[in-house]
Amino acid sequence: MAAAVLGLATTPTHAQTAPPATAPPIADDMPLADYLGLLAQISPAAHDGAAAYLHAIQQRCGRPVRTAELRRAMADGDGDPVLMGMIRASHLRDANALAQLGQRVTCDRRSER
Repeated sequence: MAAAVLGLATTPTHAQTAPPATAPPIADDMPLADYLGLLAQISPAAHDGAAAYLHAIQQRCGRPVRTAELRRAMADGDGDPVLMGMIRASHLRDANALAQLGQRVTCDRRSER
């Protein structure tokens, strides 16, 4: 028994120290309404900011946003700066900032990689 414990103590472990070079794609495994509902439960400001972001993309780009695209915009790195700003503006109830940020959304779908 002691030898087994000693063996475990001296056996090197290989912990992953860096994230994989490419993250696996996020699947559209949840309807957008359900995802927004979860955001509302976690943080009303996150829900409101995300809803404003979705509306801005629909208005400026003429297309809806898929759940996977929104999830990636929330989670990649520090998040899409426009989306994060819209969440903050929603928290502060700053309608002017929300409107200004809505003009900065891009239509290039880079968050869908």
